[in-house]
Formats: sequence, C-alpha cells, structure tokens
Amino acid sequence: MKLLFVGDVVGGIGRRTMAALLPGLRERYEPDFVVVNGENAAGGVGITEKTARELLELGADAITLGNHAYRHREVYDFLDREERVVRPANYPKGSPGRGHTTVERNGVRLGVVNLSGMVFMQAVRSPFSEVDALLAEIGGATDAVLIDIHAEATSEKVALGWHVDGRATACLGTHTHVPTADARVLPDGTAYVTDVGMTGPRGGVIGVKREQAIERFLTLTQVRFETSPDDPWLNAVLIEADGEGRATSIEQLLLPARL
Repeated sequence: MKLLFVGDVVGGIGRRTMAALLPGLRERYEPDFVVVNGENAAGGVGITEKTARELLELGADAITLGNHAYRHREVYDFLDREERVVRPANYPKGSPGRGHTTVERNGVRLGVVNLSGMVFMQAVRSPFSEVDALLAEIGGATDAVLIDIHAEATSEKVALGWHVDGRATACLGTHTHVPTADARVLPDGTAYVTDVGMTGPRGGVIGVKREQAIERFLTLTQVRFETSPDDPWLNAVLIEADGEGRATSIEQLLLPARL
C-alpha cells in the first residue's frame, strides 16, 4: 500500500501547485490514497466548500484541517455533510464536522484521523487520550490508519508519534509549514515526521508576503496578511506499508513548481 500525504495547501497558489504537480506524482508513484491538509486552502487561511471541492476534484481522497477549520462560517454545513473532510477530533463533540473518516478503494480501507495539539493551541481534549479512543474504535475496521497531528510544539508531535507507534500506519505533523528533517519509520511500524511542510510559496514567510510579515514583527501593529506569490513548492511524504498496515518506508517529496 502507498499513501501520499500533501502538506498544508496555502491559498490559490498552493492549489495551483498541487494541480500542476499531483498528476506527475500519481503517475510516478501510483499511490493507493492521497490525503491533503487543506487548513489554509481558502485565501491562505481556512477552507470553504468551493476550495474543498477543488482539492477533491484534483485527486484528494480525504482532506484534513486544523486550527482554522472554522474560519469561514459558510463551511460549517458542508463539514457536516462531506465525510471526506475532517477537522480535529479533539474539538467539541457538537462542533461542525467529524474528526475521522474511512475511505476505501479496491477493497482497501484507510482510516484518516485529524488531531489538534494543545500546547499553544486550543482543543478541549488531549490528543493522546483522543487518539487512544479513536484507534480502539476504528483500528479493527480499517487496513491502515493515517493521523494528521496539527500542532505547534515539536515535543507534542514527537511524543504522539511514539505514543501511537505500532497502532497507526503514519503519524504526520502539520501546521508550522516548514518541513523537518526527521522522517523515519518508528520501531513498531509507524511512519513519522514532525512537519510535512507546506504546498505554497516558499518565497514568503510560511505562506504570507514577506514584507507584510516583516512589518508585523517590526511594528507589532495589525497588518493585513496576503498570500505570497513567490517560489511555489509542493511538500509531501510518500509512505509504503505492508499488508498489515505497518509502514515500511517514508520518503519526503520537496518539489518546486513552475507555474
């Protein structure tokens, strides 16, 4: 089994980057499933029904979100209706959407779980206890499980990776938009990386026009952020797993786009 996970798609430039490069990745690697973090797909922050549908039409089998899941109120009803889009499972139970889903192709079932960190972020339950409950619920009904841990603190992500080692096929960090150099398969068969990175403009500051980000740091005033148009890249990981859902390899894909 091959799983392709695309890191945070940022704005229209991120969507165009994915549109330009994903077909070639599909042809070269032939992944069984493609999962995309769409946390910042709409104008650089949050997601809308329109942008979610665009990602699905581009080939995403499932979309994970994060702390900006509810940025656009118009998406709330869509999150309740569209089972392929998941927001953090450790958000309030009554909030729009769901925290996990199962997608199937050719008789193979992939469980997709979205979690939020708690360090420097907001969630109502620990991702550790939440993932224990979810893996107990879906583990026996899926052939593989991919976890997107959308978190700020490196330590929290690393700890969660060790916590689920042997119980999930992959535990992949998102949110900070900068790919980390620690991709590996943990001893009991869970592919792990602290941050996959972002699919968007590397020429900005984690997606934002660099002059605006610099102004914010220099003045501490309110600055309207816009998505940078400069130097788009696709950041992703490719995971291979055996028939029992244990990862055998993880490869980082860091690719420039010529738009």
